[in-house]
Amino acid sequence: MSWSVSFSISLLWICIFSSFSSSSLASAVTLSGGCNKPPILFVFGDSNSDTGGLVSGLGFPVNLPNGRTFFGRSTGRLSDGRLVIDFLCQSLNTRILTPYLDSLSGSGFTNGANFAVVGSSTLPKYVPFALNIQVMQFQHFKARSLQLASSGTKNMINEEGFRGALYLIDIGQNDLADSFTKNLSYAQVVKKIPTVIAEIENAVKSLYNEGGRKFWLHNTGPFGCLPKLIALSDKKDLDSFGCLSSYNYAARLFNEALYHSSQKLRTELKDATLVYVDIYAIKNDLIANATKYGFSNPLMVCCGYGGPPYNFNVRVTCGQPGYQVCDEGSRHVSWDGIHYTEAANTWIASKILSTAYSTPRTPFGFFCSH
Repeated sequence: MSWSVSFSISLLWICIFSSFSSSSLASAVTLSGGCNKPPILFVFGDSNSDTGGLVSGLGFPVNLPNGRTFFGRSTGRLSDGRLVIDFLCQSLNTRILTPYLDSLSGSGFTNGANFAVVGSSTLPKYVPFALNIQVMQFQHFKARSLQLASSGTKNMINEEGFRGALYLIDIGQNDLADSFTKNLSYAQVVKKIPTVIAEIENAVKSLYNEGGRKFWLHNTGPFGCLPKLIALSDKKDLDSFGCLSSYNYAARLFNEALYHSSQKLRTELKDATLVYVDIYAIKNDLIANATKYGFSNPLMVCCGYGGPPYNFNVRVTCGQPGYQVCDEGSRHVSWDGIHYTEAANTWIASKILSTAYSTPRTPFGFFCSH
């Protein structure tokens, strides 16, 4: 029997959308009709944005109940349903993005491609699928697309399309979190931050040199609040919300460095637009005020094993034999201990679309609305 409080699916969505601010909904509606040209997006990152790249690239199995809420089947996403990037795409009335590595998708790449893959980081370089490898894959994708377009192949992205596209980067969490799980000290983890930032800067500059002019940069969330990391950590330096303080201090230092990097890039890349989005603030608010927003214990995993306080056991993870899963419609923040539920991703996307967490305050659809 499930240990969570159950709601019907219809009630879930009523609760989700009733929790949105009117300004967030207005932003989403405006963006849906705001593009006067087909939106094209390219995404670089880790499992927070992977729409199936791990499965396509490595054949790694991602089983049900992943995907149960919206898709009714596993799609390679580590969630019960849609990710934040899916909602951002849908706010523009464009298809959800096809993984770059998925040659059998059948939907093509007319609205861009997703290079994000589960487990990706900026370091070490030249391993599947580090950020610089994802950029190299993009460069190959672009060169091949232009070659096919010039030979008369229809529905290929042309030079203008690549120049007008949005380049979204959401990476860095694994660089920091994995360092902690490998027993590096706080000082050792923090010492790595400048190198990670430099890799992200290099990625932006490489994409700029390929013609990209519109960038959307997510900082990292409060990974010290991820149930898996709390359950496995020996430190237990917990704050008032039950999160690992040292992990979140490191996340904030990383975000501060990324913010200053984004300011520097704006001065260096004169004709580019670069939007920095404070994902940390959005997720921290959700965790700190989960009950206020209609969610249950934000540190309790929906799909895992072991019961309270975290329902996480590294030997029985989501989808593996013996796992337990909360009822469909349950108001959980954490899906599997690392990744968020569709309900939480919906809420997070609404905050991104509100522009309240963006510097400069820019609608998500700016790249296709003029």
